[in-house]
Amino acid sequence: MSIPGELTSVDAAPLLCAGATTFSALKKSGAAGGEIVAIHGIGGLGHLAIQYSNRLGFKTVALSRGREKEPLAYKLGAHLYIDTESSDASKELQKLGGARVILCTAPNTKAIAGLINGLGIGGQLIIVAGVNGPLQLFPGQLFRGGRSIEGWHGERPGDAIKFSVLFNILPMIETFPLEKAAEAFEKMMSAKVHFRSALKIVNRGSNLNCLQGRRPVVKPNTGVLLRNAIHVQTGFVGAAADFHVRPPQ
Repeated sequence: MSIPGELTSVDAAPLLCAGATTFSALKKSGAAGGEIVAIHGIGGLGHLAIQYSNRLGFKTVALSRGREKEPLAYKLGAHLYIDTESSDASKELQKLGGARVILCTAPNTKAIAGLINGLGIGGQLIIVAGVNGPLQLFPGQLFRGGRSIEGWHGERPGDAIKFSVLFNILPMIETFPLEKAAEAFEKMMSAKVHFRSALKIVNRGSNLNCLQGRRPVVKPNTGVLLRNAIHVQTGFVGAAADFHVRPPQ
């Protein structure tokens, strides 16, 4: 797909991945304007989800541990912020009438399970984070008001790109040159990266056959995932690669 001129390749790469995942999840949720949508986690996925939720007209509630990210949450477009460390987020959501959607972007199964009771009637808990552990719940939690839980992988990245350009939604990125790909990968795996890590690839024909002595993991200029760790978007001039983790198949 082509990238609009309003976007740099560095900005576009995360939108094709994290942007497409969170935007399509919110669009397919069926939530209507003014309904409560809670975004759990303010990281690589969550900081985009808050922006999309606000622009889609939802009453956006950001959920995160501590107060450190509260100012950022409001800057991104949250209408309310709930500190999950000092309060019971599910009870706080019920005080608001219950969430129509809780979008889980943080891979913490215990925290996710604790949010189920924050759903309102017909509410959906949608998991977009790469969660590998088991999720513990009681079936009765879903019976109350026809609640549901589902996972979502994302679709139609072009829609996310168009919407992002229209409403000036941009990712927060820490960029690395291609020769520092190993450093970017390690920072991502240790959760030390600033929201999204993007590799700046100056030469469109860059040879990506080697990453810290590993076997080839991607096909240049295709964005095709060959292994289970790297996703690269390099189909345009001044290309950028967006790192993220996918759970093993």
